Amino acid sequence: MREAKNHLVVGVLMVVTIVSGIIALILSIVEVQNIFLPARTKYGMVFDAGSSHTSLYIYQWPADKENNTGIVSQVHMCAVKGPGISSYADNPPQAGESLKTCLDEAMTIIPAKQQKETPTLLGATAGMRLLSHQNKTKANLVFEEVSKTIKQYPVDFRGARILSGNEEGSLGWVTVNYLLNTLIEYSFAGEWIHPNSDQILGAMDLGGASTQITFQPSVSIEDKNTEMFFRLYGNDYTIYTHSYLCYGQDQALKMLLANLIEESKLSSSISYSCYPKGYQENISLASIYNSPCVSAPTSYNLTQNITLNGIGNPAECKNAISKLFNFSACGSNKTCTFNGVYQPPVHGQFYAFSAFYYTFGFLNLTSGQSLNVVNDTIWKFCTEEWEKLHVEFPLQNLNRLRDYCVSGLYILTLLLDGYKFSDQTWANIYFRKQAGNAEIGWTLGYMLNLTNMIPSETPVTAKGHKSSIWAAALFFIVLSIVAGLVSILLFWFLRNGS
Repeated sequence: MREAKNHLVVGVLMVVTIVSGIIALILSIVEVQNIFLPARTKYGMVFDAGSSHTSLYIYQWPADKENNTGIVSQVHMCAVKGPGISSYADNPPQAGESLKTCLDEAMTIIPAKQQKETPTLLGATAGMRLLSHQNKTKANLVFEEVSKTIKQYPVDFRGARILSGNEEGSLGWVTVNYLLNTLIEYSFAGEWIHPNSDQILGAMDLGGASTQITFQPSVSIEDKNTEMFFRLYGNDYTIYTHSYLCYGQDQALKMLLANLIEESKLSSSISYSCYPKGYQENISLASIYNSPCVSAPTSYNLTQNITLNGIGNPAECKNAISKLFNFSACGSNKTCTFNGVYQPPVHGQFYAFSAFYYTFGFLNLTSGQSLNVVNDTIWKFCTEEWEKLHVEFPLQNLNRLRDYCVSGLYILTLLLDGYKFSDQTWANIYFRKQAGNAEIGWTLGYMLNLTNMIPSETPVTAKGHKSSIWAAALFFIVLSIVAGLVSILLFWFLRNGS
């Protein structure tokens, strides 16, 4: 009887050995899945050196997913105190000095061990474009000083340069579509797929000195100077993009004032329809004619002061704004915006950001209101008296509060009469500050492009086993080994004992 029990135990152990081995084998060849291992975080920094201000953006992403999509997140944004770096043309060292506070701040955010490998870039836009046209030597000195300052920090500085208008527009387009996963996305079936081309978004940026429009048109692009080509995640994208230098918000308002001054024949006191009724300000001609966008007649004494008296007349203001654009240069050509610039018909949905958003955000017009509501809201705001506005918005910057009327009317003119949006296509414009988890602008696209983080081919998903499956397989392997050894020993003892 005892011998029979021993043989039974050996048999059970042999069965356990076989079964455990089979289970371990099944687990080892089961379909592999993505491995989710703790990843080291990488960082990148981009200075947006705009015409009116400079901002530093810090981004982070998991190192093991560098070529995937939608994984870069904005960690921090630091607004550099003072004006844009182009304003330091006569004092270049101060341009570099202005960046130090934000660089010091960044060093407290990025771990010390990773700072030396953090790609750091500075891109300058329309303000430096204008300065470079005006005085290239001064522009180069400004770049030398900002580069010298950044090199004092333990980062991987990749240089400072001026972006072309087409680069600025197209990189903003890349940023928007990257963050919103319209270029590529990961399906529930575990595959990379390209979304429908109708999901590709257009991008519109309104800065201080220039404005850009970029989109994927539904027709062939006739003017190749407005065409940009990208190969992203295995797909080809041919997009239209154009940048209008001097048509950024700040420079446009300077041109508007210059026209007003010339029409008044240099009167010392001028009624200004674009400022709220009751607003009054003394300005010098030098503050208007200090840009290549605005040429002062040689007879003007730039030290002369002029008094502007706001009268709050939106109809008259809109008429004055329209004079900034040469619509007659296009004639009856429907594929033309203004000043004779080619543009195919707008197509798809658009994200409008920067000053587009800030102006419409203040006016509470970012919730998809109809064009009629937008018109009525801006019109009503333009007729408010300055004293009432000042009381109603006590914390608002006074210069911005003064300009929201003219900025709103300028945006409407640019979008409707310039870019040719209509009642039907207006609903396709989304006024946004952020997309996904980052602020919209060209900076993220710039970093992604220069660090080659968006591959030209579809990403290959790394494969492996989940840790839980490996643990189970390991358990059954060990169990089968132990059971097998014990059964062999028992069998040996039983055989020798008999």
